[in-house]
Amino acid sequence: MSDTILLTREGGLARLTFNRPAFLNAVDFEMGQRWRDLAHEVTTDETVGAIVLDAAGRAFCAGGDVVAMAASGTGGAGVTDMARVIHDGIRTFVESDKPIVAVVQGAVAGGGLGLMLTADYIVASEQAKFVSKYANIGLTPDLGVSTLLPAAVGQRRALQLLLQDLTIDAATAADWGLITEIAADPAARGDEIARFWLEGATGAFGQAKRLIRTGARRAFADNLDDEAASIGARFDTAESRVRVTAFAAASRKSASKENA
Repeated sequence: MSDTILLTREGGLARLTFNRPAFLNAVDFEMGQRWRDLAHEVTTDETVGAIVLDAAGRAFCAGGDVVAMAASGTGGAGVTDMARVIHDGIRTFVESDKPIVAVVQGAVAGGGLGLMLTADYIVASEQAKFVSKYANIGLTPDLGVSTLLPAAVGQRRALQLLLQDLTIDAATAADWGLITEIAADPAARGDEIARFWLEGATGAFGQAKRLIRTGARRAFADNLDDEAASIGARFDTAESRVRVTAFAAASRKSASKENA
């Protein structure tokens, strides 16, 4: 089994850790296959309620391992095939009903931006940096960057990042909406967020994530149909019945105090 991405389990929490620190966690062919396989494994596991995506070493992910690609002797067709393998994993995570928090402790470059943006909540350290570098080496965006980046920061800022040799810091990334928040201890904060999902209405958080993520690419009528079906399905779950009953009781108690 590849150790390029580590999978650990803590109850309902699945933790995926990029584990090529000597290469700034750049994605080679083996790691790309591992990413795809783990995406299918954890998103189809009904015992998984939340996912933490983090990384070993001083960088989160430097994108694709271009050095390894060049040394392998593969041509453009091979690179395309590998991109499609990684894209399968990205699509699987994004469209799943598993909420994901990314913990970003250092640099994120190129396709690393796309892997990071599969997460629904991104916590970064003050030392985190974000850069494209695609065009600098004559390449074009992959790993979902052309879609996920403008969805996060808007088209103009995405183009600014992709068409200029621009590195932005954590504060700028937060201002742009590229990350969710900055934390002194992003690992602890990431775990706190995941625990909140697991200790709350776990299934509802997952479905809310799925509706938002998939809704951006569908017709409005399709989104409304999905919302209607989803809230009805959730209403019939034991998790929802307990919480709705408690909410109704609290509302009645509050109303009786106001009317007293």
